[in-house]
Amino acid sequence: MNFPGIERITIDPVVMGGKPCIRGLRVTVGTITGLLASNVERTEILRLYPYLEAEDILAALAYATWRAEEQELPLKSS
Repeated sequence: MNFPGIERITIDPVVMGGKPCIRGLRVTVGTITGLLASNVERTEILRLYPYLEAEDILAALAYATWRAEEQELPLKSS
């Protein structure tokens, strides 16, 4: 992944069931992108989650963009 800030996204099986999270916190990328998709302003997200930083929101968007562009190929049967 070559997106700036992407290192802020962590995946740990014991945190939120292994969903991509922001800096190991219990806030998922899906939560952030869902709020943005619901037209919640970034400033409001930061107010709701005061331990987040503006760069965390950008990292969530970068990660979601990367995942949306990723292609999954079926495995060939032997």
